[in-house]
Amino acid sequence: MKRIVVSLLALLVLAGCSTSKDTQKVRFVLDWTPNTNHTGLYVALEKGYFEEAGIALEIVQPPEDGAVGLVAAKGAEFGVGFQDTLAPVWARPEPLPVTAVAAMIQHNTSGIVSLKDKGIDQPSKMANHSYATWDIPVEQAILKYVIEQDGGSFDSVSLIPNTVTDAVSALQSNVDTIWIYRGWDGIALEVANQEINYFAFADYAKELDFYSPVVIANNDYLKDNPEQAKAFLAALGKGYQDAVANPEEAAQILMKHVPELKSNEVLIIESQKYLAGEYMRGEAQWGKFDANRWNAFYNWLGEKQLIEQPIPAGFGFTNDFLAS
Repeated sequence: MKRIVVSLLALLVLAGCSTSKDTQKVRFVLDWTPNTNHTGLYVALEKGYFEEAGIALEIVQPPEDGAVGLVAAKGAEFGVGFQDTLAPVWARPEPLPVTAVAAMIQHNTSGIVSLKDKGIDQPSKMANHSYATWDIPVEQAILKYVIEQDGGSFDSVSLIPNTVTDAVSALQSNVDTIWIYRGWDGIALEVANQEINYFAFADYAKELDFYSPVVIANNDYLKDNPEQAKAFLAALGKGYQDAVANPEEAAQILMKHVPELKSNEVLIIESQKYLAGEYMRGEAQWGKFDANRWNAFYNWLGEKQLIEQPIPAGFGFTNDFLAS
């Protein structure tokens, strides 16, 4: 799923017209326009799980500088982040005061896609082909690592500035390979009847099985409102569990709350079916972090000198606010 934050109007989607005396407002800022990564949030809203928990939910579109900064500045209690892009805001003398409190999706579903006739079915075969890059050091380091782990040469890959936000269009241009999230752009390519090859980074290096995306929260909010935080995550978890159990119903709920998605109804439904198997893959409980997997990625970033300073083991996440 693309994570590039664009400048948007400060659109607020309110859960109800007002906050009753029995509920308290909680703000949740997205990372991007609403999509199937967020479906559990809308299912929980639709089914009244937040209201039952005494929460009046306010869903907020991200500002130009992104969700993480807004949560850190107390402009929202919760939001969406990604373990890889959170690293720079923590690997510095004064880390931003946010903590990852739940894994929205259990495993890294990103990787490289190309049209099937290019024959690029593994990282080493990217040699002498082009790749659309955002020119981000961590991005290119990940690509270099999987190519070399597979016995290939990163130096032989032609890096082209990424100017296309649509995977279908990108692969019809002068670009051979692009980085995608399987649950959105991969499904979009299939819906467009494109024959593709795809490989996941996590299949070639366990260190790259990072959490993407995650729910983050403001540290002061967590300290001052632990029970409300637990109630919020319990309601959100129920929404995601329902999306796992009934993906087509969940897709319809998402489109009800975000009508503009109806124009891509087939994509939304097929994406939802795919993510139903990914939200909790390998875990009995939605949202739970594996400390070893979390630490492995940050250790790798430190070893490759891709962050300003090492991130201590166990830093940046907690399972303490999830239902036991």
